[in-house]
Amino acid sequence: MSAPKTAEAKLLAARRDKLRALRDSGWNYPNDFRPSRTAAQLRAMGEAGDEVLDARIAGRLRSRRMMGKSAFAHLQDGSGQLQIMARRDLLGDDAYAAFRAADLGDVLGARGRLIRTRAGEWTLEAAELRMLCKALRPLPEKFHGLADVEQRYRRRYLDLIVNDDVRAVFARRSRILACLRAELAARGFLEVETPMMQPVAGGAAARPFATRHNALGQDLYLRVAPELYLKRLVVGGFERIYELNRCFRNEGVSSRHNPEFTMLEVYQAHADYRDMMDLIEALLRGAAQAAADGAEAPLAAAGLDAPFARTTLRDALRARHPQFADADWERSDQVRALCREHGVDADADRGLGGLLFDLFEATVAPDLDAPTFVTEYPLEVSPLARRCAAGSEWVERFELFAGGRELANGFSELNDPEDQAQRF
Repeated sequence: MSAPKTAEAKLLAARRDKLRALRDSGWNYPNDFRPSRTAAQLRAMGEAGDEVLDARIAGRLRSRRMMGKSAFAHLQDGSGQLQIMARRDLLGDDAYAAFRAADLGDVLGARGRLIRTRAGEWTLEAAELRMLCKALRPLPEKFHGLADVEQRYRRRYLDLIVNDDVRAVFARRSRILACLRAELAARGFLEVETPMMQPVAGGAAARPFATRHNALGQDLYLRVAPELYLKRLVVGGFERIYELNRCFRNEGVSSRHNPEFTMLEVYQAHADYRDMMDLIEALLRGAAQAAADGAEAPLAAAGLDAPFARTTLRDALRARHPQFADADWERSDQVRALCREHGVDADADRGLGGLLFDLFEATVAPDLDAPTFVTEYPLEVSPLARRCAAGSEWVERFELFAGGRELANGFSELNDPEDQAQRF
């Protein structure tokens, strides 16, 4: 004896019954409908006073209100939603019945004229409605939507369907990348691509993903950073280059860390870390404008309307721990005691530079809300950066923080080969 069907199983069975009926009528997932406008374009044309007598739009059925011999629905395409008005006297009995039988989530094509309803909403009065794609699974429930964070990340396609703000984030990201490319090109930078599979996992301190190149009989690593290959291009004579690269780090997963992510890495010859800070500040201001897409005051909203604060790591630590402002707080014993107080590993084998860096990350970085460049890092944690002065234990390096998160890291390249060899 078979078990009774669950509510979800009944929904799926009902949709399959409708698909069978469609196939029996000769329908078979058509691919010959061509939209003439997007939902956003039609709304804009209506606002501009343009008369639209014969437009075609395709989109997913998101809502429907039946009113006897007429109905209103919303179709959602990549630009947003547009209301559709379906009338039996205009469509005919068969087409109207087919529309009534459609399920939320189905993809429909509509053709008709653009009107404005008494409620003021721009609407396509449909003279033709066609089923383009039958959805066999229902969308998430309308009022609660897809709220579970785990499901949103694992079933991103559903997240995009039901959450308009998520689609907007994807669009903003695309505009930001286009802006970064345009700004760097205007400054004479050349975009390059470097190998993703590398024989040495270098360029950053991270655990790599390992893979196997069968044709070469060689173990390789997915890159953790493009740094080593970009530097070779600089050596080869390319003085301004960048790569918008995918990197892979076989480490933790959280809302702030993803094993696969996109990073912008920029190299400029005959420049130092101050030039790089100026460049990043300009890039971020342009990116904020691009993300806003015409909205007013995007820089102020993002906290980018004033020059970014700049402070050394030592000054940032002094401001956070004023009890050491006048003392010899850079003594190892003083720093270790402060580290223990704040739960930072103060192992005896660790050097002073590493302790100061960890203390900064634990007690200062999380509170840097406004955009702030922190400069002059300990040499101990910055082996590839140029010293601030001959013999100094501090280097020309910066990190950019905003909202308590690190957004960028850069430094003046060490161009003394003997100094580099000694550090290694």
